Amino acid sequence: MTETRSAVDVTNDGTVDGEVGRADGDTESPRPAGYRHLARAVLFREYLIFVRYPANAIGGIVISLFFFGLLFYGGQMVAGQALTDSLEGIIVGYFLWTLSVGAYSAISNDIASEVQWGTLERHLMTPFGFAPVVLLKGVAKVVRTFVTSSIILAAMLLVSGTALELNVVTVVPVATLAIVSVLGLGLAAGGVAILYKRIGNWLNLLQFGFIVLISAPAFDLGWTRFLPLAQGSALLQRAMVDGTRLWEFPAGDLAVLCAVAVGYLLFGYVVFQHATRRARRLGVLGDY
Repeated sequence: MTETRSAVDVTNDGTVDGEVGRADGDTESPRPAGYRHLARAVLFREYLIFVRYPANAIGGIVISLFFFGLLFYGGQMVAGQALTDSLEGIIVGYFLWTLSVGAYSAISNDIASEVQWGTLERHLMTPFGFAPVVLLKGVAKVVRTFVTSSIILAAMLLVSGTALELNVVTVVPVATLAIVSVLGLGLAAGGVAILYKRIGNWLNLLQFGFIVLISAPAFDLGWTRFLPLAQGSALLQRAMVDGTRLWEFPAGDLAVLCAVAVGYLLFGYVVFQHATRRARRLGVLGDY
């Protein structure tokens, strides 16, 4: 049996274009698409965007390193030894901030762009449902953000001459759970963007609020651990600065991290679904 296959393209009836098997000269009917095909298509789309527009991808890395350079060299001139003593924590916080901004903008800014381009309706026509497609697109962008943020982290360590504990088994799960809550915020913001269209300034403003959330553990306020990023920031600092392994964290701390991640993701999903249904009722889903 020979089989021809092209890029996955999900059609309105739940089939996958390009996946047509040929046996003995006969053409089989298109096979139903599953979430595996959807995930593969979304990941492949993100890969194509990354490699076909390298100037934009490299530009994001350069800008992030530029701001870190201002922070590092400017801080050395102003604070001197005080900056050096807290440099490890600053690098970890900046690394988490780049991850969180990527996860947040992956959904909120992407939906806002789809609204402006007039391509939002294509997501509504998918048999998988609007929210799952948007969420998987966000996950795909998070994977890309992990790659770019890792490059930024390596460059920051090289520039500053700092050494951190980079245990992948600990850092990746903690960082992932930390930014899952930000995905929930991105879903909620994306739903608001569908209703009110041009809210880019507010979406960008919230990104700077992540700095406060990442810095929350420094204030040692117990209730802040239930805010997005706060608990993840505290555990990531202990993992990358102190070398604490995943299995060495108290079970209660890990439980809070997981609960915050799941809670805010569900919150964002509910807000997104409600905003989408309201936009349909008002007839403003495709308007701009």
